[in-house]
Amino acid sequence: MSRQLARVMDDAVTVPGTHIGLGLDALIGLIPGIGDAFGSALSSVIVRDAIRARVPMVVLARMGLNLIIDAVLGLVPGLGDLLDVAHRANRKNLRLLIREIEREPLREPPTPVYVAGAVALMAIPVLAGLAVAVLGFWLLVRWLT
Repeated sequence: MSRQLARVMDDAVTVPGTHIGLGLDALIGLIPGIGDAFGSALSSVIVRDAIRARVPMVVLARMGLNLIIDAVLGLVPGLGDLLDVAHRANRKNLRLLIREIEREPLREPPTPVYVAGAVALMAIPVLAGLAVAVLGFWLLVRWLT
């Protein structure tokens, strides 16, 4: 599921005459306020799959950072969506997940500490996306009034 999600979010179609892929993440990011929050929520599915595969906390933190950067880039109207196309958080997170699964495919059952940390690391990017959405909506309303 993570492969398909990364493809849809980052590379659904190729810009004619280039090797640049555009995905749903860049398109829904154009919707002020809710677009980035929705994109962050969808992108967290790859992190969820990484938690299920019990990848190390350091890798989960890096995946979360990729999603936070993605959400912060979305704050800049127009330019943020172009930067989002260049950043490709979903593709990066998929690469991190695949690398860890190939490195150590079978891991021990998760400890309670791992589960608590993983839940926190999954919640942070989603909350950051929501915060960015609220801030973006507030800035839009302020700019219009």
